[in-house]
Amino acid sequence: MTQENNIRTLQHKIGSGFNHNSTAEDVLRDLDLSGQLAIVTGGYSGLGLETTRALVNAGARVVVTARRPAVAKEALSGLEGVEIDALDLADLSSVRAFAERFLASDRNIDMLILNAGIMACPETRVGPGWEAQFATNHLGHFTLTNLLWPALTSQGGARVVSLASAGHHFSPIRWDDIQFEHGYEKFPAYGQSKTATILFSLELDRRGAEHGIRAFSVHPGGIMTPLQRHMPKEEMIALGWIDESGQVANPAFKTPEQGAATQVWAATSPQLERKGGVYCEDCDISELAPEDGGFYGVKKYAIDPEQAIRLWELSAKLTQTDIELS
Repeated sequence: MTQENNIRTLQHKIGSGFNHNSTAEDVLRDLDLSGQLAIVTGGYSGLGLETTRALVNAGARVVVTARRPAVAKEALSGLEGVEIDALDLADLSSVRAFAERFLASDRNIDMLILNAGIMACPETRVGPGWEAQFATNHLGHFTLTNLLWPALTSQGGARVVSLASAGHHFSPIRWDDIQFEHGYEKFPAYGQSKTATILFSLELDRRGAEHGIRAFSVHPGGIMTPLQRHMPKEEMIALGWIDESGQVANPAFKTPEQGAATQVWAATSPQLERKGGVYCEDCDISELAPEDGGFYGVKKYAIDPEQAIRLWELSAKLTQTDIELS
């Protein structure tokens, strides 16, 4: 990819021609990704699996990182052009070990898709006592991206796509209690981690554009995947996600193939050349969330440049990792 100027992209739809029902296969139909390499964290389950499958079918080679390599090997069996490597985002020593192994292979990265994550889990502490959703969904990916910087910039640039969520509506960054040390709530904690994901992409794009790095965050839509593993059936029924038999009950929910489409589009679409730092949904750049509510669009606090810089500086301090220090 060519080096691009750091001109901030407007947070408005561009009329991509795709929509809520588009699949990953749809957005890649006219693209040939032969010779390109993608890393997909958690690319063996749910949306990650569909993302890996679509990229490989379009000709790319995909490195799938897996907290459970044996499970990944089984899930990806028979899919050509895939390699699997161990990575636990909640363990920064594991993140560093993976990055060292990859950099030692002396390969460049065309697409880094930060797909793995956890949602609405019971209160869990990792590392030095970090809240697990913030640590896994944000700090692990922050560290990974910084460590892989040489491979992202070695051939003139790459795209970095982070899986966010409309769940960011649940919470801004809680600057006075980021680690939920004064009372844990699983959905606000999840929401904060996804707000962090969006702010991370915004600041990464600002810092990376002059090096050809463009970053995007995406909301995949509502999809039933293993991401809901921590949620009891009764809770999902009460939310209207599934019925008593366990079948999807919400007509707005997507299939996994549709859910993977936006991150694949953000990683590959020629429509996004010279663009970056934006939040996307339904295979297009999203609009701002309405002031009077509505669970769609992106909240202003999630695309606030000052908060993005503040979060980057805090994340660099917590993880002792920064592209400017690498």
